[in-house]
Amino acid sequence: MPHVVLVTGASSGFGALTARALADAGHTVHAGIRQTTGRNAPAVADARSYADEHGVDLRTVELDVSSQESVDAAVAEVGRIDVVVHNAGHMVLGPTEAFTPEQVAEIYDTNVLSTQRVNRAVLPAMRARRDGLLLWVGSSSTYGGTPPYLGPYFGAKAAMDHLAKSYAVELSRFGIDTAIVVPGSFTSGTNHFAHAMHPQDTATAEAYDTFYAGLMDDVGKALAALAPADADVRDVADAIVRIVDTPKGERPFRTTIDPADDGSERVSDVADSIRAEFYRRIGMTDLLTPRT
Repeated sequence: MPHVVLVTGASSGFGALTARALADAGHTVHAGIRQTTGRNAPAVADARSYADEHGVDLRTVELDVSSQESVDAAVAEVGRIDVVVHNAGHMVLGPTEAFTPEQVAEIYDTNVLSTQRVNRAVLPAMRARRDGLLLWVGSSSTYGGTPPYLGPYFGAKAAMDHLAKSYAVELSRFGIDTAIVVPGSFTSGTNHFAHAMHPQDTATAEAYDTFYAGLMDDVGKALAALAPADADVRDVADAIVRIVDTPKGERPFRTTIDPADDGSERVSDVADSIRAEFYRRIGMTDLLTPRT
């Protein structure tokens, strides 16, 4: 059954790939992109060309997830929304100490608070219809390996994961479904590292070079070596399509796509089973699945 889908952070990377894959699957997709008439105008043109060439319903909408006004305007423009893909995110590179508190707050704003803005805009209508899907794009770092110099990003992604778990049970009786997709480290096919935030406190960052010179290059090479040669970032988009196409009540709560196998899936399986057991112990197992 076709759905109307809003994808945040859809100018490039996972977001752009997901928007196209969902449109190819027959859904009406609104790719949320900020600065559509400015620096991201080429992304808007690319989406329009893709829609024309493939005969799919892929649209773009001005959406800056850091602004409630922009979020509200985008949701109003789209109208009915069946599925939200919380994809917007921002990477960092550098020693954690060298990021100012304001920079860390900005990373949390993009990766965590943005989801709250979007949810507050779309959930009233979903609750009224007793239907909908929130699909959260997380990170294997929440439960798996955490290489250095990515600390603020990892912290924000873990916070988003816990927010998603709380929303899942609080929305289940409204018939609203939740799914978490967990990509591992893909060293090609996205712009995460190219667009990453770097520390403003350059003096502190330089102090770390005394003992950690070349660390990020070494981490990048190590991650690339862990991934198989056929690792394809489009696997994340394909997984999202499968989840959206699965009927409510049958969707997996968490899906991990981790070519480097950093241990995330094994740990999250245990964590999610403990969560389910806890709800059994308190006699609220109905909260684990959306009401149909």
